[in-house]
Amino acid sequence: MKINQIDFHHLGMRLKAPFANSLTTIQDRELILIEIRDEDGVVGWGECVAFSSPWYTEETCGTAWQVMGEFLVPLLLGEIIDHPGEVNERFSIYRYNSMAKAALEGAVWDLWAKREGRSLAATLGGVREYVAAGVAVGAQGSVQDMIELVRQRVEEGYQRVKVKIQPGADLEVLGPLRKAFPHLPLMADANSAYSLKDIDRLKALDEFQLLMVEQPLAVDDIMDHAKLQERINTPICLDESITSFEDARRAVEWGSCQVINVKLGRVGGISEAMRIHELAMQREIPLWCGGMLESGISRSQHIALASLPGFTLPGDLSASSRYWSKDIITPETFVKNGLIHVPTGPGIGVHVNYEQVEAVRIRSQRFQATK
Repeated sequence: MKINQIDFHHLGMRLKAPFANSLTTIQDRELILIEIRDEDGVVGWGECVAFSSPWYTEETCGTAWQVMGEFLVPLLLGEIIDHPGEVNERFSIYRYNSMAKAALEGAVWDLWAKREGRSLAATLGGVREYVAAGVAVGAQGSVQDMIELVRQRVEEGYQRVKVKIQPGADLEVLGPLRKAFPHLPLMADANSAYSLKDIDRLKALDEFQLLMVEQPLAVDDIMDHAKLQERINTPICLDESITSFEDARRAVEWGSCQVINVKLGRVGGISEAMRIHELAMQREIPLWCGGMLESGISRSQHIALASLPGFTLPGDLSASSRYWSKDIITPETFVKNGLIHVPTGPGIGVHVNYEQVEAVRIRSQRFQATK
């Protein structure tokens, strides 16, 4: 297939409720949609999930827009692509910028699957008709507010609940939560709020029988995570520390974690995520798909990924209505009995609502092939 045109759509979408963690609070979400069109007029969609500021990774919507436009688009535009796996190889001449790379690569995967007449899930080797839905709950005004919100999510059918913690708002939150929900699959996400000085506090989490504690230490503390895992019974899940297959390989070999969270934007796209999946299957490391406060395009890609056999834990794959008054896809993602149906239509299996895209679009840019 030959890529003839690439469009960027910079969107500004307002979350239904603010989402807070130990590092920031988000109410308004910027996203960049990627629309790729080949010489036959077939369209593929991708999404850049970088945030407005570099609190999660070093990337932002602004830097991703520049890197994609100046450096990555020229490697695709007017070029013949035989398989989406080639995109990751072409982009490898530039370092980092995983979310920018994942956005364009994801659009190529969608385009290629559509040309093949198969769903993205089937193209990747998915084995599930439905994937289990989990949900992340941000910090609340009080412990009672947290309990009531978790109760609401449980009643909505979510099979696993993740809560945000930090020193001073961990044992004080998890204790009442576990008492209120003694059998709920519960995990805690620290977003790097702790250090090895907090080992005693982290060890105290063992009493709550959590599925895992996610990213307790700093992003670059893979070795320290190994030291911590030796001291606590609660399985450690790495998130921000895993930005590539090599990160995952080192973490597994060093014993830094027992679970890995895969986010397509963070690891650089579908091809790299597939390599991590293969490693996890070989080493019997459970995987789950994280969420990025994303639109239905990125979420549909994550649902396809979560249909692979190695993704054995419920991911942060919530319904569209969990975040948005109106998503930009049809049909919107919904949860029924704790499950999300894996789309079976060509590519990501959903349609983009152009009218809604235009309603929330801040700016756009078009690139066209000259050869």
